[in-house]
Amino acid sequence: MSKFTVDLHDSYTNSKAIEASLNDAFFYVYESKIKTLEIIHGKGSGQLKKRVLRYLNQSELKQKYHRVEKDSKNFGRTFVHFKY
Repeated sequence: MSKFTVDLHDSYTNSKAIEASLNDAFFYVYESKIKTLEIIHGKGSGQLKKRVLRYLNQSELKQKYHRVEKDSKNFGRTFVHFKY
């Protein structure tokens, strides 16, 4: 498997569920050595996307991935690329 997808649409109002979903997906991908994590946060007002980017900007997480790509064709998703 080269890509894993997590959809945050269902938990957009519950901050603990968002954090838990991101943690579970991030560490599952990292431990399974999957190359790409696709985070679907939706377009909306952009608040959920900002929250996702703040999460990914944590120093202990930044060491684990190679780069973050904001999809230029679909503003409602973000890719996290891992390099092992």
